[in-house]
Amino acid sequence: MTRRICSLWLPNLAIERWANLTGAPDEALARPLVLTIEGRHGQLIHAATPAAAARGARPGGRLADARALDPALEAEPADVGGEAAWLTTAARWAQRWSPLVEIDGAHGLRLDVGGVAHLFGGEEALLRDMETRFAAMGIGARAAIAPTAGASWALARYGRDRRLAAEAELARVLAPLPVTALRLSPIANHMLVRLGLKEIGDLAGVPRKALARRFAKDEHPLDALDRALGRKPEPLTPLPEDPPPRALLPLKEPVVHPEAAAQALGRLVPPLAKELGRRKLGARHLVLTAYRVDGSLGEVQVATSIPSRDPDHLHRLLSGILERQGIDPGFGIDAFALEVRWWERLDAAQEALLGEPPAELAVAALIDRLSVRLGPARVRRPVAVDSHLPERAAGWVEGVDTAAHSPLSLSRAEALPTRLLDTPEEVAVIYATPEGLPRRFVWRRKVHDIARAQGPQRISPEWWRSRSTARLRDYYKVEDTAGVRFWIFREGVVGDGRGGPPPWFVHGLFS
Repeated sequence: MTRRICSLWLPNLAIERWANLTGAPDEALARPLVLTIEGRHGQLIHAATPAAAARGARPGGRLADARALDPALEAEPADVGGEAAWLTTAARWAQRWSPLVEIDGAHGLRLDVGGVAHLFGGEEALLRDMETRFAAMGIGARAAIAPTAGASWALARYGRDRRLAAEAELARVLAPLPVTALRLSPIANHMLVRLGLKEIGDLAGVPRKALARRFAKDEHPLDALDRALGRKPEPLTPLPEDPPPRALLPLKEPVVHPEAAAQALGRLVPPLAKELGRRKLGARHLVLTAYRVDGSLGEVQVATSIPSRDPDHLHRLLSGILERQGIDPGFGIDAFALEVRWWERLDAAQEALLGEPPAELAVAALIDRLSVRLGPARVRRPVAVDSHLPERAAGWVEGVDTAAHSPLSLSRAEALPTRLLDTPEEVAVIYATPEGLPRRFVWRRKVHDIARAQGPQRISPEWWRSRSTARLRDYYKVEDTAGVRFWIFREGVVGDGRGGPPPWFVHGLFS
């Protein structure tokens, strides 16, 4: 089989990733902004937006020099570590096209696509699919396929309209490309240009010894050309395997006893917890699988509210779910496996000095046990919701929901009354002026004379969710003569053109 290597180049990864994180990539790229890193003699430009590049900013240049050309140039620190993590994730995602994927520098991937292109409609269709999928993520990509890694790298970056090359035409296709396409250092490229060797084709017929006196052994341009033409090997080193944490228990003889699964847990949980500790992970979703002799599977699964690798806690949860559901041994079980299907990062943390577990862990353990005993749908926890209207700002999810939800922050909770009504209740209010402070209101057939009032706090309507007639709210904290404090609001203002006189509502009470 002819070897086919694909080079996938992401030329603007740093700046496009930053623009995507802003939430408005088109507006961000229109700003004259550069991302900077610390250099030996000051800040260096790591990446630049098109607007900044048009004003003279170039990656690798000094920020001070770029600002000398344009004092209005904006600068933000680059997230080099985040880019590397993103590229690693993208490399694993790129295994959709090939099982052999390698990270190629800071802005590229290398894939062995020999024998797989027909699955995508051919090599041209494969390249289009790669570029289209990265474009959907807001990342520009250019890909090329050739028999060698060096040739595909050169075509992806310097090939212009040429993106495919066969083995028989490599020398002809590479000849007009600049010598920078040989992946040499800037110093070596500069030396070649000074010698008048500006294109790869100019190296043909040059004595090897003549160049050996001017270039280091690992920077010899003819060695780089030999690798690009396939005369010297250049192996591809794929990403290391990162399988999910798993513990396996094969059995010498099939077992049919109903308690076999519970007994297997005692031998599966400790090695799994040890593996989680080694990889600094915490389990969120575990599955116990029984492999029957007839080829069928039996499974039970459990989720946790927070990442955990405590063997006692995990064993207790799995034992509880086995008591409720159980696993039918059928004609016999010859192996058990305990696998973590969902996990999160969990670094070591210092517990309380007295050896007592933190309150958060105790609550999480209680939620997990209740979810196993009562069912996940019957145990819920509050989460914050993206809304500035108080009745919409909180919601409920399952206690062990593995989706990413933000808990209610204390800063938001402190601003709300102790008791918040699910639905605001309309009241009759007496006030001196329509836009003034309230003086008296009637709620649930009782008159409340207001002794003190604080406000207003104005909340605008959510125009993207509500009707065009939605009105703003002015909230007041009031205290009646009996010392009871209320949270009331006026919906709308007089003359806003969105209805009659603004109604008043009670929305909560303070303790």
